[in-house]
Amino acid sequence: QVQLVESGGGSVQTGESLRLSCVVSGYRPSGYCVGWLRQAATKERAGVAALGRDGRTTYADSVKGRFTISRDTAKNMAYLQMDSLKVEETAVYYCALRRCVGSGSPLWPGRYEHWGQGTQVTVSS
Repeated sequence: QVQLVESGGGSVQTGESLRLSCVVSGYRPSGYCVGWLRQAATKERAGVAALGRDGRTTYADSVKGRFTISRDTAKNMAYLQMDSLKVEETAVYYCALRRCVGSGSPLWPGRYEHWGQGTQVTVSS
């Protein structure tokens, strides 16, 4: 059974940075790609950043130029570097796996089949 565990969340002020980490353990299904999604209070879960099998990245428009998704395949780790954080980005951030090949945007939560428990990010002014 595949497991994803996020870490690195916390409380920061506007403009500061955080780096989230995700470790994938257990059975790692082949043909799956990683993404980061978030859910703020009273809002639907939304994709933030995603990696394709060829390393191609996809970002939500609101985070382009500030967030960077990366992976260390040898360590089964994925990361989300978040710079210049904004108050409205306060949310629970999830690491998740989707099939690399599929229809729909790689940021669409409906494509993701395996999820971590999430890590809270709080940005205050």
